[in-house]
Amino acid sequence: MDKEERKIINQGQEDEMEIYGYNLSRWKLAIVSLGVICTGGFLLLLLYWMPEWRVKATCVRAAIKDCEVVLLRTTDEFKTWFCAKIRFLSLETHPFSSPKSMSDKLSIGRAVCLIENPTEENRQEISKYSQTESQQIRYFTHHSIKYFWNDNIHNFSFLKGLDEGVSCTSIYEKHSAGLTKGMHAYRKLLYGINEIAVKVPSVFKLLIKEVLNPFYIFQLFSVILWCTDEYYYYALAIVVMSIVSIVTSLYSIRKQYVMLHDMVATHSTVRVSVCRVNEEMEEIFSTDLVPGDVVVIPLNGIIMPCDAVLINGTCIVNESMLTGESVPVTKTNLPNPSVDVRGKGDELYNPETHKRHTLFCGTTVIQTRFYTGEFVKAIVVRTGFSTSKGQLVRSILYPKPTDFKLYRDAYLFLLCLVAVAGIGFIYTIINSILNEVEVGIIIIESLDIITITVPPALPAAMTAGIVYAQRRLKKIGIFCISPQRINICGQLNLVCFDKTGTLTEDGLDLWGIQRVENTRFLLPEENVCNEMLVKSQFVACMATCHSLTKIEGVLSGDPLDLKMFEAIGWILEEATEEETALHNRIMPTVVRPPKQLLPESTPAGNQEMAIYEIGIVRQFPFSSALQRMSVVARVLGDKKMDAYMKGAPEVIASLCKPETVPVDFQKVLEDFTKQGFRVIALAHRKLESKLTWHKVQNISRDAIENNMDFMGLIIMQNKLKQETPAVLEDLHKANIRTVMVTGDNMLTAVSVARDCGMILPQDKVIIAEALPPKDGKVAKINWHYADSLTQCSHPSAIDSEDIPVKLVHDSLEDLQMTRYHFAMNGKSFSVILEHFQDLVPKLMLHGTVFARMAPDQKTQLIEALQNVDYFVGMCGDGANDCGALKRAHGGISLSELEASVASPFTSKTPSISCVPNLIREGRAALITSFCVFKFMALYSIIQYFSVTLLYSILSNLGDFQFLFIDLAIILVVVFTMSLNPAWKELVPQRPPSGLISGALLFSVLSQIIISIGFQSLGFFWVKQQPWYEVWHPESDACNTTRSLFWNSSHVDNETELDEHNIKNYENTTVFFISSFQYLIVAIAFSKGKPFRQPCYKNYFFVFSVIFLYAFILFIMLYPVASVDQVLEIVCVPYQWRITMLIIVLVNAFVSITVENFFLDMVLGKVVFNRDKQGEYRFSTTQPPQESVDRWGKCCLSWALGCRKKTPKAKYMYLAQELLVDPEWPPKPQTTTEAKALVRENGSCQIITIT
Repeated sequence: MDKEERKIINQGQEDEMEIYGYNLSRWKLAIVSLGVICTGGFLLLLLYWMPEWRVKATCVRAAIKDCEVVLLRTTDEFKTWFCAKIRFLSLETHPFSSPKSMSDKLSIGRAVCLIENPTEENRQEISKYSQTESQQIRYFTHHSIKYFWNDNIHNFSFLKGLDEGVSCTSIYEKHSAGLTKGMHAYRKLLYGINEIAVKVPSVFKLLIKEVLNPFYIFQLFSVILWCTDEYYYYALAIVVMSIVSIVTSLYSIRKQYVMLHDMVATHSTVRVSVCRVNEEMEEIFSTDLVPGDVVVIPLNGIIMPCDAVLINGTCIVNESMLTGESVPVTKTNLPNPSVDVRGKGDELYNPETHKRHTLFCGTTVIQTRFYTGEFVKAIVVRTGFSTSKGQLVRSILYPKPTDFKLYRDAYLFLLCLVAVAGIGFIYTIINSILNEVEVGIIIIESLDIITITVPPALPAAMTAGIVYAQRRLKKIGIFCISPQRINICGQLNLVCFDKTGTLTEDGLDLWGIQRVENTRFLLPEENVCNEMLVKSQFVACMATCHSLTKIEGVLSGDPLDLKMFEAIGWILEEATEEETALHNRIMPTVVRPPKQLLPESTPAGNQEMAIYEIGIVRQFPFSSALQRMSVVARVLGDKKMDAYMKGAPEVIASLCKPETVPVDFQKVLEDFTKQGFRVIALAHRKLESKLTWHKVQNISRDAIENNMDFMGLIIMQNKLKQETPAVLEDLHKANIRTVMVTGDNMLTAVSVARDCGMILPQDKVIIAEALPPKDGKVAKINWHYADSLTQCSHPSAIDSEDIPVKLVHDSLEDLQMTRYHFAMNGKSFSVILEHFQDLVPKLMLHGTVFARMAPDQKTQLIEALQNVDYFVGMCGDGANDCGALKRAHGGISLSELEASVASPFTSKTPSISCVPNLIREGRAALITSFCVFKFMALYSIIQYFSVTLLYSILSNLGDFQFLFIDLAIILVVVFTMSLNPAWKELVPQRPPSGLISGALLFSVLSQIIISIGFQSLGFFWVKQQPWYEVWHPESDACNTTRSLFWNSSHVDNETELDEHNIKNYENTTVFFISSFQYLIVAIAFSKGKPFRQPCYKNYFFVFSVIFLYAFILFIMLYPVASVDQVLEIVCVPYQWRITMLIIVLVNAFVSITVENFFLDMVLGKVVFNRDKQGEYRFSTTQPPQESVDRWGKCCLSWALGCRKKTPKAKYMYLAQELLVDPEWPPKPQTTTEAKALVRENGSCQIITIT
């Protein structure tokens, strides 16, 4: 086997990884051990931090089949390395592994899932995994999942349950009987214990892991160095800071582990009843469950300990733990295709596709419904970390790294500081050798310069802004479980909104109904609750076709179903347990009208008048994939049963007899949807009398949902939330694009988009209708222009040039951007993704309405938008937006439940006003991070230069001088400058995304030059003073020009020799000037508008700075002997103190002028100018008044070495291209076809239909 082989595991999935095999090498291990001893353990640390180096340094490459260690690397943009040790699972010691009983067991299937072939294949199946006679299976564990070696595919793959490769038929035929004890024991050996084990690490383990962080190791190195140089106070201060930081970090990490452990531990020790093959019941702990076990769901409910598929009975489940939606969901048994001839026998079971029949781990079963002598049963399909809850917990335990330019640039910036430190390191060594300094002092001082350049308080300072932002968000009801994402939210330039419950009110109001009689629509009717309609099939459908249930006597369920049922005023009754036991075929749910609605009958009709009620025999729950739901019901006394169906009008009409659908169906539907109404269609048919109750329980929904009679439409009004238009207007003003992603009808969505201002009245809407390949024809897209307010006489006359242009709120956006919007449904979106890849980016640039989108399609849309470099926010109600909320850069759920862990942000108030608030806070946090980083960079450079200057005269800053600068000035300033609240409104410009940008670099470099210049001025100027001499304990420059305010007691018997040469005139001058410089740059960098409140509103910062200024000014102008003694400051003439004050004032003036005037007003508008939303202004003609600006920009760009670049973001580049593309946007009534021969390349050609 090729030793250099590389294989892929989890191919095509989110956690796809490359895998390499290695074997331990003794000689390499010996060399590494020697290296560890020689480097004093540093090499060991380096190998601990770098798994790739660790494996390559101690192992040699080997074939994956025979390796002892595997090296894994993710295939995403992060390329993260992991390593894992190969372990062996021995089967020979197991009592159930003899060949005789092998036939009782179930091995692992071809796709590493449970096989369906019994007996003979088991031995072969085992041989796939065990290479030796001793029945040993090789495996490794990564991120709580076991990967077993599979001989069939010559690779490792993880063990799957019944969720893949198992047909619905076989679930009933091969798995519904349960497992024997032997099979159960064997599976348990492979699958392990059914638990989502979130072990809370001991404090000691967490402490070791935290302390071995590179940052703390660097601090430890610094502290040891300072102690050798007798900087005890400063070292102690850093140790105290580090301990506080470590304790805080340990507390928060352990608290998160405990919370997660408590969240998943709710089902760990539940006792459950399982059915065995011989129909006997066994009670076991839920931790012993394995895929294939048949579990009995108790009547009083249970918190599900695994993922299981219902095969008998009905359950009402609260899935809020997974989805954040507290509305109870009805789960029915999986359709059995083998019972019904028309069923699809080969359909594979999938937990997502069949989620209405699947009970997910962690969800709460509130109620069960069963029939006489029959238990509610479910087959376990997944256990442990493979369950939906397990996958959710894994995503929390092992999150993907946050890819954000700021953090990448921060590391780059630190490397630059290290390079600067390197220069200082070399300079110090050379200077000390030339001055014949002792070797020990040379080593200490040269290493000390490195500890000065890389500030130890940097990580704490960087997180301060985020912590404060998180606290402010909590105050306005936004909870955050991923604080690092707050910064990323500051970059959002596109927000996707779900419609129902997000942009519009959660509940729908019944506007009216429009029934069909004799294939014609009647006039709309407002009142459904009347005697005329009480016994009509239309009302019967409204009464029965829903998923409502009574929980503790209160009717609950989907809000739409509730409104519909309340409108007819009927009563719903559920059979009690006693009634179910008494009658063999009792209907589980019965609905009946109130007595006052029933028409008065003749005495002869007494029996009929007494009772009119409908029993719901079977329910096929609403499926977002099918866009419909149906029920089988029977009116009491009728021989035949009725099938009722409701759902999306287009879908319902397609399942009805064509002759029952009115001719003007499309027109009527369009009229309602254009007005923004939500329309639901109803259908009905009488079932054959041969269909008995038992047959109905096993019939597939396809057999019921066809050949129906179209009955009419229910028109629901979905009102816009009061705040929606204003919030969207704020976002548009800030040049943040808004996109609607909904499961509703296309035209309704377009209408709502127009109503809320997402699409302006004069904008064109182009509907992209994509059709998949069919009958040998290639895939194609038909382009239709939706009717706008300005009607055109001829449809083909519509041209993008004729559309009136009006900039959105006078923004500087590209003119084309406001002219047209694309709208499409989920099916079209899927076809375009598959067959027209080259059109996807263009459609993403202008796509505004995406209707009838399934949950996974919403996630794909977010990915497609991110692929063209948008920073995407997603705002949804948490029900079916979980995937999209997790995938977006900033997902915010409007669910009321804080427990929803699907979204990084959760708003307590179900209002989209949280979106601008989140972006504002994100921008403020981002700008704060930049300010702090710039300040910390300046702090280290100022201090570095101070020390370098003093090293030139073999001096240094004193221990208490370091202490005063680092603790009294830096920490106080850093933690108070981060307190600026966000600006009160969103502004059009966005903050830069990274530190490596022209404006930021210019800002930092200019301040460095200014600070170095004024420090150098003070340092060299003091030497030119007439009173200057090389300082010695007897020196007293104050005697010559004694100040009136000078305290004579200051110069007392100075007989101690100053070993480190701290006390001198240069040191005192540099200390005072640099102390003021820290405060000057803090003020210069603490900018307010447009992203933060002005710094004068940050009272803590203002107070801190004023106090520090006053204190330093006081000790400089009016020295206090005790303070001077502690800070090791020497006496200088009063005239020089005034000179230092003038230097400081000029420094302050220059710094603040350069930062706030020159940088912001001149360079900001000329060189570093960026149009709103980060887009360039594209226009064919340049107004004359802009020529001066252009000329100035060219000159400055040339002077600063800036050259015009193409936009970095793909969407900006694309916008430029589309401006000169004559074929875009597509003309009305045209078709785009995929090229048949090169379809995989996504190429397409535009054909105009004549």
